[in-house]
Amino acid sequence: MSGLLEEFDSWLRPSGPAALVIREWLVPVEGRDGVVFPPTFAASKDGPFKGGYNIDRFTDGTNVCLVDTVGSQANRIEPIFAAEPYCGLVPQVVVVAGAKRVNLLEAGHRAADALVRCSELQEELQSAFRAVQSGNAGPLARIAPTSLVFGVWDSRDTQAKLPRLVASTIRAFNVKELTRSAVYIPATDYDKSGLLDEAHDEKIKGAYAERGFAQVPSSATPGGVLADGGIRRDAALHLATLRTLTVDGSGEDVLCFRRYVLGLALTAFSFPASGYLRQGCNLVQDPDKPIECVAVHRDGRREAIALDHGHVIAYARAASKAFDLDPDREIAFGKGPDREVPFDAKAARTELNSGADGDAKKAKKSESRKRL
Repeated sequence: MSGLLEEFDSWLRPSGPAALVIREWLVPVEGRDGVVFPPTFAASKDGPFKGGYNIDRFTDGTNVCLVDTVGSQANRIEPIFAAEPYCGLVPQVVVVAGAKRVNLLEAGHRAADALVRCSELQEELQSAFRAVQSGNAGPLARIAPTSLVFGVWDSRDTQAKLPRLVASTIRAFNVKELTRSAVYIPATDYDKSGLLDEAHDEKIKGAYAERGFAQVPSSATPGGVLADGGIRRDAALHLATLRTLTVDGSGEDVLCFRRYVLGLALTAFSFPASGYLRQGCNLVQDPDKPIECVAVHRDGRREAIALDHGHVIAYARAASKAFDLDPDREIAFGKGPDREVPFDAKAARTELNSGADGDAKKAKKSESRKRL
């Protein structure tokens, strides 16, 4: 056990690598020349982006298309810690909101999510975030350790902010955009057959179309892309950032804590995050291009490494066991318990009211300045 725990200690030393990097080439399940559907984004209110696919175009004629964002990749990977064989590595914290049970691992803003903030965990999380601001990440690791791995910002309360240790993004290169057209034809002609009143104006026609009682044409909408330059997932585990995390206690306590976080980060980092992303975007590894996995050192040297996901899980389990609460320690330390807490609607209403009061005060102050 001790040998396994010490296996990656060189990465935790100040002289260790700056980061681990994976480059993984992907192809659509339909084949290398298959059509891929990237995510569509809303138009910017003030900027030039008109909505649709996020494609950056360069003066040399090349382009890069965003296939899966860093936030989306994190939200795909983090929930694995709620299921076997990963669930024993972190506390399973569930918030019961009415008839719904939401695991903290599924909350969009992690430990800073409104659902969790307005629960019995409110004061405990607030205290944990304040401890982070003082340089002690131990209390947050007891409740929500994956917030240390994927980053968190308590933007609506303490303003505590932790960067991502693991970041993954999928991009397609030199894409050609396609369009598609379609038309919905209802099962029968409702107005002409007398089943519904005849639509005499555009408003009624629009209402019929919206409810499926009239034809709805759709022309030249985004129809996916062809990735002539290939599709690649770039992932990084920022060891230099991990080494800035610390806890109150001895040097051995800090090492034990960092081993635990490293185990979680390596588990997330080595997890294959490709596969089904959305309708029209099911990606697999390119069998003709091997995965590149390297440790990047401070002098720029890139050292090839091999990470077996099964072995990483074994390391993470050993580190988690060593990190568990030890009653002989003089400080609160270790992975916290699984628990289920109710959503506090009263706390949510209080927060909403205080927010509205704050907005009203800001508006009144702004109006006073205008008059002056």
